[in-house]
Amino acid sequence: SASNGIPEDFPALKNDAFLCACRGQETPHVPVWCMRQAGRYLPEFRESRAGKDFFETCRSPEACCELTLQPLRRFPFDAAIIFSDILVIPQAMGMDVQMVAGKGPTFPEPLKEPEDLLLLKPKVDVNKELGYVFKAITLTRHRIEGKVPLIGFTGAPWTLMSYMIEGGGSTTHSKAKRWLYRHPEASHQLLRMLTDVIVDYLLGQVAAGAQALQVFESHAGCLGPVEFKEFSLPYLRDIARKVKDQLKESGQDVPMIVFAKDGHYGLEDLSQSHYDVVGLDWTIDPRSARERTGGKVSLQGNMDPCALYAPKERISEIVKRMLEGFGTRGYIANLGHGLYPDMDPENVGAFVEAVHTHSRHLLNHK
Repeated sequence: SASNGIPEDFPALKNDAFLCACRGQETPHVPVWCMRQAGRYLPEFRESRAGKDFFETCRSPEACCELTLQPLRRFPFDAAIIFSDILVIPQAMGMDVQMVAGKGPTFPEPLKEPEDLLLLKPKVDVNKELGYVFKAITLTRHRIEGKVPLIGFTGAPWTLMSYMIEGGGSTTHSKAKRWLYRHPEASHQLLRMLTDVIVDYLLGQVAAGAQALQVFESHAGCLGPVEFKEFSLPYLRDIARKVKDQLKESGQDVPMIVFAKDGHYGLEDLSQSHYDVVGLDWTIDPRSARERTGGKVSLQGNMDPCALYAPKERISEIVKRMLEGFGTRGYIANLGHGLYPDMDPENVGAFVEAVHTHSRHLLNHK
């Protein structure tokens, strides 16, 4: 297996448009995938998941593989993303996390004060604690048969820290932000612990067969520019630098994507943080994102997921305008956030189709 230094004999990749776009190379069409493309909007996903515990599903390589492949059977996506969850990291560090119906992820005993950091495992063996994700990636790389690249992912340190302190989702993140202002040293200590685990976790995903990596800083938007520069950005940079340096030693180069949702103020900084791609939410204008990132990185995004409630012709117009704004080079079409459970799969198909059709047209008439 990959862990003992012998690379797996994976099927050859047939469609590398996504990887080429990550690196700013030419592609026959603009590649497209959707955050949460393996999700509850698909009836087959709901059927597979029925009556099963969420994190139990995450720990089953067979189940993760099946859920990852489902959207590819329906739509000509240009990439797959392994089915998992960002909260497997706090679990690996010794915290209890449960998925509560109607409420989402819940930590029965969140971190309250700095001394609670002593309850976390000081050293996490990712192969032991998160080996189930690596197995899922390897299995999926075989079963995907080279159709499209497989993306691995992680939550970013600040986003994970905020869940660990809030004990679940939150609109204000005030409990976690209280730490930043009241316990800055302990905050940095926790962010460093998380960064160490994340780096090992991402390297393990690549060893298992992940062909690209995305780092989700989903809670960037509740920080101001000053806090972002102190408590988020340095760790995002650290992750990319450490992962890239390690991979370079073995002659590997895996594209890395950073998605800091609602972190507009950080766009210039993010484009100079060792990531190949910067993911964008729908509140940023495509042309201004291109200007502000100065061609240093590829861009991914950023259609408002709610545009999928529009009729198909309207979706097609929205996609066309988005493609004209971003341009066809160094661009991966996606939504500015994940798909919502009540969305119509037909409209997701229309989105994918519109990206491929309009981008081919634009590329043929350059």
